[in-house]
Amino acid sequence: MYILFYVLGSAFCIAPWIPHIPITGLISTMQRRSRGLNAGLLLLLSQIFHVGISNIPPVTLAALAVNIWFFLSPLKPLLGSCLSVEKCCQEKEWQRLLLSPFHHADDWHLYFNMVSLLWKGIHLERRLGSRWFAYVVTTFSLLTGLVYLVLEFALAEFMDEPGFKRNCGVGFSGVLFALKVLNNHYCPGGFVRVLGFPVPSRFGCWAELLAIHLVTPGTSFAGHLAGILVGLLYTHGPLKKIMETCAGIFSSSNGYPGQRPYFNNSGYPGFQDYYPHGRATYHAEAPRNYDAYTAGLSEEEQLERALQASLWDRG
Repeated sequence: MYILFYVLGSAFCIAPWIPHIPITGLISTMQRRSRGLNAGLLLLLSQIFHVGISNIPPVTLAALAVNIWFFLSPLKPLLGSCLSVEKCCQEKEWQRLLLSPFHHADDWHLYFNMVSLLWKGIHLERRLGSRWFAYVVTTFSLLTGLVYLVLEFALAEFMDEPGFKRNCGVGFSGVLFALKVLNNHYCPGGFVRVLGFPVPSRFGCWAELLAIHLVTPGTSFAGHLAGILVGLLYTHGPLKKIMETCAGIFSSSNGYPGQRPYFNNSGYPGFQDYYPHGRATYHAEAPRNYDAYTAGLSEEEQLERALQASLWDRG
């Protein structure tokens, strides 16, 4: 059975998914947890250690840790943390916007979402820098929930079906679909495989959206679609500009830019300057101390020393 889950995950390129939470699903989930059947969690931990903790950027690692922690020690039961129009808009339980992304229905739900986060986070955090990536993940977590509520409300009104307002979803996969849009935007061209078929990467999100719901129809179509729409708002809409403006307002007088780590297979060898909004401007460049490199010698003294060293080597 574990091999079947693994094959399905590989076919979707470890595609994330959000389940709807019916009462029977909650009972089954609680029974599985009470029996301690957490093979998905063990497989996830093995994946993390296989990659190497030192090779996972800090924000991605923190997001993995938070999701695993809430799976092992949930703040509320799934029925108290899942997101729905009825609970948020009618009963004013807006804290669900914060809780729902970090709670998962079972260990395999956690596994597929977190492996997807692992690979997307490694790539995007290296490209964007840790601070901006943390900002993106936080913003996407809130916006995907809001867009999900709008979609469910619109379906309920247009189809005259109040059941959509009671649809309750949990999981990080709305955020992951948004991150996938970013990943495809920064790496255009090429193909991804969905159910074994090559699909152009720019259509990969849409293909995965359809494929997941063909194979597992109980998942939340609106939750995944919300993530894609938020990602498109960032890459082709005003969201990125709004985020940059907000970052400029709330940052210090030195501006938002900072340093981001660059990585290789051995971990974090150093840092490089990163400016998500363009090169920073300064009225005057801070003086630098070059004595560590020149030993306090002038250019003429350095040249004389070099000539003497060269003659000595030849002599």
